[in-house]
Amino acid sequence: EKQPVLGRQEARCAAFIPVRKSESWWELTQDERRATFERDSHHIQTGLAYLPAVARRLHHRRDLGEPFDFLTWFEYAPEQSVAFEDLVARLRASAEWTYVDREVDIRLVRDQPG
Repeated sequence: EKQPVLGRQEARCAAFIPVRKSESWWELTQDERRATFERDSHHIQTGLAYLPAVARRLHHRRDLGEPFDFLTWFEYAPEQSVAFEDLVARLRASAEWTYVDREVDIRLVRDQPG
């Protein structure tokens, strides 16, 4: 309910972050991955703490044979840049992130109209 729609006029900043997790992540059972994701890393609660300032869309790509397992698109207003950086830092400091073996962090800023 708190997730804002993408494409908001004020959300002129964006980040596209594809992520690939290591084989050791995928060798864990689903219950082990869920425990790391939820209990150890608090991934969902962390993301919710930054809504509605930072909107996101996540696409799972693992089963499609793509080079990245997850594609994440974030949008936020320039005045929320510090909040976005804090969100990304918290996620990267989590237990779950130790399983990431590749990421690309692409930042974009849309010009103001007029």
